[in-house]
Amino acid sequence: MLIIAVDDEKLLLDTLQRKIQEAAPEARVKGYSRASDVLREVQEEGMRPDAAFLDIEMPGIRGLELAKRIRESSPDTQIIFVTGYSEYAVEAFRLHARGYVLKPVTTERIREELDQLGRPSGHPEDPTRLKVRCFGYFEVFWKGEPLRFARRHTRELLAFLVDRKGAVCTAGDIIAALWEGEGDPRRRGSYLRSLTLDLKQALKEAGMEKVLIRQYNQWAIRPELLDCDYYRFLEGDIDAVNAYRGEYMLQYSWAEMTAAQLSFQSEFSK
Repeated sequence: MLIIAVDDEKLLLDTLQRKIQEAAPEARVKGYSRASDVLREVQEEGMRPDAAFLDIEMPGIRGLELAKRIRESSPDTQIIFVTGYSEYAVEAFRLHARGYVLKPVTTERIREELDQLGRPSGHPEDPTRLKVRCFGYFEVFWKGEPLRFARRHTRELLAFLVDRKGAVCTAGDIIAALWEGEGDPRRRGSYLRSLTLDLKQALKEAGMEKVLIRQYNQWAIRPELLDCDYYRFLEGDIDAVNAYRGEYMLQYSWAEMTAAQLSFQSEFSK
């Protein structure tokens, strides 16, 4: 097993290498103080590490960018970020995603991460949840197949509710977003009721009608019933963070505010 450690501070790099070697005595551990050296060996010399422990805050190429570029050439390399900053919500990352170690590193925490290497990575299909893709164009899948709607705007209604992350939305909220105040409000209200019925029917056919919460002129979704890249990004899931490319629900203009917030958060975390 080949494990690499990357940190621009020599003392911290030496400590990280030593702790990795203690956690995995049989492994070959290589340390790097410059991201460019890592990329040269991965991209030009064909090095394929089993695992890479990367400092998040480094000059030049930062940890998240380095991870993306390593995976372009070595997709099977398991990435574990190392950070000393509490503002990265490390405890939340540990609860929701494999791949974060808090400084000062310990042999025990590194061993916990290495113990995961033989387990499947990524997010396999969960038969109890709808799969929702918000990065790029909005799509919804059930058991690998796109969820079908009878009306064109039904998908947008669901997208808006997903964007609100379970918050209650009134008819006025939805009409203002989907039609930007255009048209007769009474006719829009009637059409919204038709969209709601279409959404309810599509979810019912998938056996997922509990996703939608509906009261008089108020709607919401249950986020816990969705496997959503946007939600996993907010939780700090490393795969979702790496998957974000600055594109969020591209077909909907009302999603631009959330897209800007995601881009800011993505830049801050680098």
